[in-house]
Amino acid sequence: MFTVLFLGMWSGSGLAADTCVTIQDGTLVNSANELLTTGYDQWGYNYQARIFNGTYCDAYRNAAWCQPYVDVELLMKWNDAWLSNRDCDTDGLLDRHYPYTGYKGSGAWLTNHQAGKVEVNGKLRKWTYFVKIVAVEPTDILNNGYFFRDGVEIGPAIWGSFAIIEEVSNDPSLGQHGIQYKSPLGPGFGIYGDNP
Repeated sequence: MFTVLFLGMWSGSGLAADTCVTIQDGTLVNSANELLTTGYDQWGYNYQARIFNGTYCDAYRNAAWCQPYVDVELLMKWNDAWLSNRDCDTDGLLDRHYPYTGYKGSGAWLTNHQAGKVEVNGKLRKWTYFVKIVAVEPTDILNNGYFFRDGVEIGPAIWGSFAIIEEVSNDPSLGQHGIQYKSPLGPGFGIYGDNP
């Protein structure tokens, strides 16, 4: 349903999908001004497939601030509204939330799968963490750090325009096992405007 609506929005904006520049055209760059190609780059991003597979610090190009997390494995997946694999707004970069002016109402979503090891009673044990994040609608209400739709809780607010709709943690050092949060509105992406 969203795919049809999204394509309809493109045609309604005056830009047909065939006027968009793709990664295969060989002219698009990332935020570091590096030319984009299909497949994985040196950091673990595959912008064509809308996936990242590497370490937490690779996602931030090995920034100094993330060194405490350098051994954390990270797998991210996102949809076209989060970060497209095309440039339809002609700025030379991959589109974010196109054709909207911001993420609210765009149907954007992201998932993060993280894994690492933690010492418990002198032994290294594996931990895993999974989170689903969605863009909220402009009409959703923020109250005490949570977004609500029609009086029903969506989830904790994150990054201003987003809500967490599901968290799963298996961490023996914290005594966590299984679902830590599930949106009362629902943990499926379809409710929020897009399907994976």
